[in-house]
Amino acid sequence: MAARGQGRPVAVIGAGAIGTSVASALARAGRPVTVCGASRRFGRIEVTEDGSAESWPVAQADSPGDIAGYDTAVLAVKAHQTEAAAAWLRAVSAPGTTVLVAQNGVEQRERVAPHTGGAYVVPAVVYLNVERTGPGRATLRRVGRRDLVLPDEAPARALAAELAAGRMRVGLEADFVTAAWAKLLANITANPLTALTGRRADVLRDPGVGAVARRIMDEALRVARAEGAALSASHAREVLAWLENAPEGATTSMLQDRIAGRPLEYDALTGAVVRAAERHGIDVPVNRLILALTAATCSGP
Repeated sequence: MAARGQGRPVAVIGAGAIGTSVASALARAGRPVTVCGASRRFGRIEVTEDGSAESWPVAQADSPGDIAGYDTAVLAVKAHQTEAAAAWLRAVSAPGTTVLVAQNGVEQRERVAPHTGGAYVVPAVVYLNVERTGPGRATLRRVGRRDLVLPDEAPARALAAELAAGRMRVGLEADFVTAAWAKLLANITANPLTALTGRRADVLRDPGVGAVARRIMDEALRVARAEGAALSASHAREVLAWLENAPEGATTSMLQDRIAGRPLEYDALTGAVVRAAERHGIDVPVNRLILALTAATCSGP
């Protein structure tokens, strides 16, 4: 295994918008980056923020064996692509390895556990608003006061320190369940509503759409509390206000996927709410409607 300390390489599984942004922070902190299985090869990653671009060289891994011995990996594929990344995860599944799961939803650990063996899985709540502009290139818009939230646990604290050294604004939360469900409130509104309307985040400022967003969140709040999250109606109001004040041009991953004709990540978002609601016997008719509509949009012509 590569020696601990600055300069040891990190594997990035999924160099899309989020993966590129997280990789840029680790590269800035002195970690060489290896991009795993990219369909189009590129020698550098580039992130543009406030009109200024920075770039860093990256290596390419063509097979999982190329990253054997790495002690850190970032999984940034969409939730529904996790199975396709299983071989890459198994390559970094040894004890002592840390896998940062930068995916939406509240089921990150359960989703990747079958593939990570003895590795320590660090789920992340992602607040970055990032738009992929080409292979290895992304435009970053900071939203709110934190970019990532990690559980307040020893392996996560070590990784958070590195990310912070790379200018990523990282928060540590002892009550990670609450933090994850708070972000899910944003994801289950902004993502499907932008994808279904074909508009960017400004669509949440429309009074009619905003009313639907509130109904979605009200249902999800009841489910979140049943799951142990310490959330109240004020949290939903804060999340909606945050969405309504997103930077001009802010987009969502689901809208980007719909425009590009890619599968939509509805199951890890609204699907997670509906599954949890079923476990607790809670009726969530608006979320069921949104789930049906996004699923139909995904499978439609």
